[in-house]
Amino acid sequence: MSNSIGHNLLHNNLLCSTVLEHQSKFNSSGIPANSLYQAASVNQAARKSPVSTKFYGTSLNVRNSNLAVGKRRPVSIIPCATLAMDPTLEQLAGKYNLEGNIELQVTVGSSNTGSMTEVNLQVSYGTNSLLLHWGGIRDGKEKWVLPCRQPDGTKNYKNRALRTPFSNSGSSSFLKLEIDDPAIQAIEFLIFDEGQNKWFKNNGTNFHVKLPMRKELLQNISVPEDLVQVQAYLRWERKGKQMYSPEQQKEEYEAARFELLEEVARGTSIEDLRANLTRKSDRHETKGPSIHEMNNKIPEELVQIQSYIRWEKAGKPNYSSDQQLREFEEARKELQSELDKGVSLDEIRNKITKGEIQTKVSDQLKSKRYFSAERIQRKKRDLMQLLNKHLSKTVGETEISVEPKALTQVELFIKAKEEQDGDSVVNKKTYKLADKELMVLVTKPAGKTRIYLATDFTEPVTLHWALSKRAGEWLAPSSSVLPPGSVSLKEAAETQLTTSPLADLPYQVQSFEIEVEDGSFVGMPFVLLSNGNWIKNKGSDFYVDLCYKSKQVQKDAGDGKGTAKALLDKIAEKESEAQKSFMHRFNIAADLVEQAKDAGELGFAAILVWMRFMATRQLIWNKNYNVKPREISKAQDRLTDLLQNIYTSHPEYRELLRMIMSTVGRGGEGDVGQRIRDEILVIQRNNDCKGAMMEEWHQKLHNNTSPDDVIICQALMDYIKSDMDISVYWKTLNENGITKERLLSYDRAIHSEPNFRRDQKDSLLRDLGNYMRTLKAVHSGADLESAITNCMGYRSEGKGFMVGVQINPIPNLPSGFPELLQFVLEHVEDRNVEALLEGLLEARQEIRPLLSKSNDRLKDLLFLDIALESTVRTAIERGYEELNNAGPEKIMSFISLVLENLALSSDDNEDFLFCLKGWNEALGMSKGKSDHWALYAKSVLDRTRLSLASKADWYQRVLQPSAEYLGSLLSVDHWAVDIFTEEMIRAGSAAALSLLLNRLDPVLRKTANLGSWQVISPVEVVGYVAVVDELLTVQDKSYDRPTILVARHVRGEEEIPDGTVAVLTPDMPDVLSHVSVRARNSKVCFATCFDPNILAEFQANEGKMLRLKPTSADVAYSEVKDSELVDSSSAKLKEDGPSSITLVKKQFAGRYAITSEEFTNEMVGAKSRNIAYLKGKVPSWIGIPTSVALPFGVFEKVLSDDINQAVAEKLLLLKKKLGEDDYSALREIRETVLQLEAPSPLVQELKTKMKSSGMPWPGDEGEQRWEQAWMAIKKVWASKWNERAYFSTRKVKLDHDYLCMAVLVQEVINADYAFVIHTTNPSSGDSSEIYAEVVKGLGETLVGAYPGRSMSFVTKKSNLNAPQVLGYPSKPIGLFIRRSIIFRSDSNGEDLEGYAGAGLYDSVPMDEEEKVVLDYSSDPLIMDGNFRQSILSSIGRAGHEIEELYGTPQDIEGVIKEGKLYVVQTRPQM
Repeated sequence: MSNSIGHNLLHNNLLCSTVLEHQSKFNSSGIPANSLYQAASVNQAARKSPVSTKFYGTSLNVRNSNLAVGKRRPVSIIPCATLAMDPTLEQLAGKYNLEGNIELQVTVGSSNTGSMTEVNLQVSYGTNSLLLHWGGIRDGKEKWVLPCRQPDGTKNYKNRALRTPFSNSGSSSFLKLEIDDPAIQAIEFLIFDEGQNKWFKNNGTNFHVKLPMRKELLQNISVPEDLVQVQAYLRWERKGKQMYSPEQQKEEYEAARFELLEEVARGTSIEDLRANLTRKSDRHETKGPSIHEMNNKIPEELVQIQSYIRWEKAGKPNYSSDQQLREFEEARKELQSELDKGVSLDEIRNKITKGEIQTKVSDQLKSKRYFSAERIQRKKRDLMQLLNKHLSKTVGETEISVEPKALTQVELFIKAKEEQDGDSVVNKKTYKLADKELMVLVTKPAGKTRIYLATDFTEPVTLHWALSKRAGEWLAPSSSVLPPGSVSLKEAAETQLTTSPLADLPYQVQSFEIEVEDGSFVGMPFVLLSNGNWIKNKGSDFYVDLCYKSKQVQKDAGDGKGTAKALLDKIAEKESEAQKSFMHRFNIAADLVEQAKDAGELGFAAILVWMRFMATRQLIWNKNYNVKPREISKAQDRLTDLLQNIYTSHPEYRELLRMIMSTVGRGGEGDVGQRIRDEILVIQRNNDCKGAMMEEWHQKLHNNTSPDDVIICQALMDYIKSDMDISVYWKTLNENGITKERLLSYDRAIHSEPNFRRDQKDSLLRDLGNYMRTLKAVHSGADLESAITNCMGYRSEGKGFMVGVQINPIPNLPSGFPELLQFVLEHVEDRNVEALLEGLLEARQEIRPLLSKSNDRLKDLLFLDIALESTVRTAIERGYEELNNAGPEKIMSFISLVLENLALSSDDNEDFLFCLKGWNEALGMSKGKSDHWALYAKSVLDRTRLSLASKADWYQRVLQPSAEYLGSLLSVDHWAVDIFTEEMIRAGSAAALSLLLNRLDPVLRKTANLGSWQVISPVEVVGYVAVVDELLTVQDKSYDRPTILVARHVRGEEEIPDGTVAVLTPDMPDVLSHVSVRARNSKVCFATCFDPNILAEFQANEGKMLRLKPTSADVAYSEVKDSELVDSSSAKLKEDGPSSITLVKKQFAGRYAITSEEFTNEMVGAKSRNIAYLKGKVPSWIGIPTSVALPFGVFEKVLSDDINQAVAEKLLLLKKKLGEDDYSALREIRETVLQLEAPSPLVQELKTKMKSSGMPWPGDEGEQRWEQAWMAIKKVWASKWNERAYFSTRKVKLDHDYLCMAVLVQEVINADYAFVIHTTNPSSGDSSEIYAEVVKGLGETLVGAYPGRSMSFVTKKSNLNAPQVLGYPSKPIGLFIRRSIIFRSDSNGEDLEGYAGAGLYDSVPMDEEEKVVLDYSSDPLIMDGNFRQSILSSIGRAGHEIEELYGTPQDIEGVIKEGKLYVVQTRPQM
């Protein structure tokens, strides 16, 4: 309720301080009300006003006291397009949208002399062709009069109007009119663009601007003061209910008076004026006497105050008009009851001011809120205006705006050794030796312990060293350990450091390397000798710890990898100081902000983790240190000021900055913090509660206030509301993490429980409610009410020693924004949350443009946005019940709202926005009764899940390592560290969105007839259930009994482990992905399960033996006994495994390059031969790309060339290492292959063959382009040794040495779409049906490990023009490339009978593909049915043509470019 009840509700003798204290400075929703109406003419004689108020929801509206209360509507006697103003000031008369972004602004004011009125017009449209078509209005007549005073250039138009040109300046046009005729009451006009022959109107009518009456005409006129008060209220309401200073209040009050004087001067009677002000369009007529007429003993204003008190106690519900009437009547009865007892009116008045009138509010009103069904009208916006592609970067990535620190030569050397030894680092340490550097690295690859030392000393360095079996001892190393040239001493050895063999370092470092048996020694002590000087570690020996730490110990200790380690170390160093108080902690954080900025994304992650540990009470808040609340508030203010500045200057870190700010709280430079101290004393004094718990709390607040105080205050209010039920007090505390032990742990402990008297109840609730605002203003970063209050402005008066506070409204907020926030607060507790969600998101959209601009109040806007975001999440959680019986459209609508909330808060939100567009499209399809809406919505749902998974991965990558490392340094509880990332995700909208998706998924599957399974390889099997996290981690394993793998993650390019009879997963690899093809070829059951409950049943059967009976759309299972396994085909799996396949080693045929006409079995593999065979044999509408090849044997020939002798020797050693089952050699072999140099004959031959075939030669664009091409060729050769391919050949006993690799060279077609066809349906085995999958962009996203599903369809060979879509695409990423060359692997191990080697080896374009986030809502393949039918039919026809040509089922890859179909390879379907 606003203090606007001032004059029109209360007599001046009622306006005592206690009443004003009772009436909150806020309306019920927390929006600040002004005190304008306390300032106006309180010296008038008391008289009963003919105007009273009604309350509805959270505001008071003017009404006639003799009328029934109607629905709330804005009341104004001023038309919306006219001006009412003080003539001494220039004021905004109107702001209009003319078209698109073109706006008109009109201001009106007096000239300096006051002798004329000035009208200024500004149009945000820069042109020289704008004209004002205008005239004046006199005596209320419609006909225009033409003023004599006219701007230069004005022309008379047919004696009916004037036409005046605007002046153009930059992007705007301006015009000033001067009106000196006092009889002209208004001007009317249109705007004409002469150049475009276009008229601009005001919603089809003239623009009308009322002119102020000249003061000399108003001197002898007066209006009743009560009407001035009403008009002032209407002006305040119309202007967004701003917080006014006393000077502004006076100005507003006099402006209201002036408006009414003008009306009277123009002939309006006082009676008409009063009727206009109190008129309601929805007036209810009542029969019989009114409440007032029935009993006029109780003054109306007292009834209204009592009604307000009842309304407050009922929880400030939104009443219907009938309920309002009943409330007035009940209030009157309560007062009449007092009067009947003999209490005088003066005594009643005093009782009301103290809240002592007994009032009974029905239980129904206490427990139930009445909410209006009104909803906001959301603005239509282009979703892509929300796009945020500011990717956060960590130091070391060149895109970051802060120049990253370059690695030193020593660091580069050690990094190379780390990469060489893989993920086996045990210890790494850096020592600063004056201006030099010494680094030590310990790794444990393959049962060995390796120790590396490196330094950038320029003078020769000798290492004096030993080994230790116990810490502190020096044992002479054995001769087998000593590096060459070492000298063995009695208890040590001396070794001259050697220069680094890494040729790519700008200058050499000196290094040392040894290898010892793992576990034989625990450490290595050493000192250095250089230029005759012994170099020690701060006076002591250096010592290298060789002890292997278990994974658990490493995790507990944290190694700082993947963190801003230096910053986290600094935080840990400062923590003992930070524990003194919040002031210390926030000031330290502010001091570290610059270092965090230099460290980039991980720097702010470090600050966030630290602040989060603080907020969750994992760190000490106060340690024997007395600090004033204002000092805490000031420290918060300093920190949040720094964060808001970085928010503007470094948009790539905004998401992390928001999360930091939400943990810190708002703070305040002014006296908001001090009021925490002061107000608790006022509460104690006013309510006679100066001892016991309240005094203990006061001492705690005085010593060191904290966010716990918000919870304590809420617990006290809940306790009082429950009629002093102490269990309610403890329930609130405990639910928010405050136990008795925590209360006792404060420096000023709280020992006592609250114990209030019932007569203190109302005043305590009032005072604690006000106090809560102060507490939240300092401590809460996500409290909606305090965030809104801070943005809209408020003032709290000082009393005695207590300081006053005035927070001004943020200027330049969007038009209508206060009303929007009012709507949000009126509905914030609605049970039906959809309208609230729309209001919250509309508010976020409205302020979003302001969040990217520098503003000294930016942090207040940020805290408001954070609060709005948080309220969306809590509203969704409250609204789950609403969805229990809801249809899919309702759930999709909720998903869209939550996804919008997530997109508004996320950096790099492009994928979220495209998902949101997809949901909007799905809703439209559903409402339009499209046959495919559920199938399409399922693809959007799958993509949204992938997007959420990606967001979770980002949290895990960025935050969890910092949480683990800092947690180990600060001894944070292990459980708090382990769940850190999970809890951060739960705190946002992502968790709520995931729950909504889970709710919708089964609905869509049922509607689209998808079932709970997609069976990719339907094979009946029996096996033991084993649960794994990722198939990738077990692909090299051999199970010794038939195994059904339940794998949580399957990417699509894994191998299936030996002994596996089935793979079940919730992931959705493409039906034509490598792992799917491998499963079908190996007769392994492979299926995706969409129902998490069914999958959980399988996981619960881990270790048990099950029989799986799959159909095309389901997997039935039953438990079997061990004896049954003997009879099953699964039992014979190992002995019936694939037989050994012999490869014939290919020889170099004397040519480095050949054209497609020269492709033979001895020269190239099946991939090259098949593409050459198609040329000239398929219809002309099927394109075949031009090809050349590097034939078999070229790799071996290049390796044997003298220029590559060193590479060949190294490969021999590595192959020997691989033969000893040291699989780390695979990566080393690949890296070594990349060191090959190209013999000049190879370069010349390849150039000749490519040019003669009409292909571009990369070298024509410069030597660098050829080097790119050569690197791509080497990567194809190196892929012979990728892990997947190597283990695959071992499984089928292929001789890996006999595997030869030709390279097929083709020009890349930058495809619109890529496809793979199987001319026999692989899932059903139906040879009459073609199955195909299509992706946007290059085909690598289809055959590679890219998440999401492709578009899939089947088509009958008997009716190729009727393809049936089985699934829409959910892949978020498409690959696109410039005009380029691709080098495809073509080995002699592919397409062997009984072995599917295709897809094991790499095809490498010479240019890197560009990853593009896909927008399917604008893709004609998805949205245009005719286009889709045409493209899919042509793919089906191409598959049929090629199958007919070969006479056997084919596996075909191709692309679509601008409607043209190309086939890039075909092979027999396996």
